[in-house]
Amino acid sequence: MTAAEIPAPPEVRLRDLSLEVSPVEVVGRLVTLERREVPRRTDGVARPLLVGLLTDGTATVRFSWWDPPRDGIERGEIVRAVGAEIREFRGRAELVFTWKTRVEPAGEAELPRVTPEELPRRLLRDLGGPAEGFRIEARVVRIVPKSVTVGEDQRVVYEGLLADRSGTAVVSAWSDFGLNAGEALRISGAYVRTFRGRPQLVLDERATVQRIEAGDLPLPAEVLRSPPRPIGDLEDGGGGEAIAVEGTVVHVLPPSGLVFRCPRCRRLVAGGLCRIHGEVEGVADLRARLVLDDGTGSVVVGADRGLTEKLWNVTLDEARRRLQDRPDPSVLEEALLEAVVGRRLLVRGSVSRDDFGLNLAPETIEPVEIDLDTAAGELAARLRGPGG
Repeated sequence: MTAAEIPAPPEVRLRDLSLEVSPVEVVGRLVTLERREVPRRTDGVARPLLVGLLTDGTATVRFSWWDPPRDGIERGEIVRAVGAEIREFRGRAELVFTWKTRVEPAGEAELPRVTPEELPRRLLRDLGGPAEGFRIEARVVRIVPKSVTVGEDQRVVYEGLLADRSGTAVVSAWSDFGLNAGEALRISGAYVRTFRGRPQLVLDERATVQRIEAGDLPLPAEVLRSPPRPIGDLEDGGGGEAIAVEGTVVHVLPPSGLVFRCPRCRRLVAGGLCRIHGEVEGVADLRARLVLDDGTGSVVVGADRGLTEKLWNVTLDEARRRLQDRPDPSVLEEALLEAVVGRRLLVRGSVSRDDFGLNLAPETIEPVEIDLDTAAGELAARLRGPGG
C-alpha cells in the first residue's frame, strides 16, 4: 500500500478516545506543560519529552510529546495533532505524540462546538484539577472583587465560594459575570486548577453562566454556619472550604507573637533577610500558629494580626512596647502561649493538607465556654468505656 493509499486517521473529540481506535486526529488547547529529559534505554542519552494536559471542551486528557520543538510551545495554545497514538495510563486513555505525529497550530474556530447540555454534570466534591468539559449547578455563597497584578497590568478577579449539597469549592472569575451571593447558577466551560493543594474553579471568557431555580442547593447561611466537623474526618478527606472545627489549643508553634515581614512579599524576615528579596527593613506584625485538638485529630490554625490581637488581648503596639522593655521575642511568645493554651475555640475557614498535616486558614475564631461539670461527666464516661 502506498502512502497515498493509507487512510487518514479519524478526527475525534477527546471524550471519545478509545484504545480500539488509534492513531487519531485531535484538536485541543494546551492546559499544562512540563519539559523533561528521559534517558534512552539503549544508550542512556537524554531524550526531550513534553508532558501535560490537553482539552477540547469535552474532556481533558494527559499527553506525552516526544522530541518536541525546543521553544514556541506555550500554555493556552491550540494545536492540531494528526496521527496521535492512544495508550492506557492508570486506567485512562492518554495521547502520545511520536515522530509520526504531525503537530501544527490551530485556531479557536477549529475546537469542537459543545453546548452546555452535552457536558456531563459534576458535583463540587468530585472536582479535581486540572479538568475541563463539565457543567455544575451550585449556589454562590459569597463573591468579592479583588485587584491583582498580571504582568504589568492591573486586573479585577472575582473570588468567592460556591456550594451544592455535596460540598463547596473556591471560584475565581476573570470576567465580570455579575455574580451575587445567594444566586443559583448553571456553569459550563469553566476549568479546574489546583491552588495550594485544593481544587479551584476558574471562569474566563469561555465560560457560560445561567441563572436557574435553586432546587435543593444550600443557602449561604447553611454553609457559613455549618456545625463543627471532627478533625479526624478532615485528615481522611484532605480538607475543604467553609469548614468549622472545635477543639482545645494544646500548643503554640514558633514563630508566633511579634514577627517581622518583608514589605514587598509579606514573607517572614529573619535577621533582616528575606529569602526572596534579600536585606530588607522588616514590617512588624502579629501572628499565632495554634495547634487545635478535638480528640480525633489536630490542625494548625494560622491566625493573622487581627485574630491574634483578639485572642491575646494584646495589640501590636503594646507588643512592641513590651519588646522595648525586654528585647527578647521569646518572652512575648511565652506570654501568648500562657494566654491561649487550654482555651476551647470554634474556628471557621479553609483547611488544606501538606506534608506535615492539616492547616486551617481561619476566617473567624470564637471562644467556647466550657461547662466543667458536663465536660467532666463526658470524660468519666469515656474512661469507663462502653460497658462502664
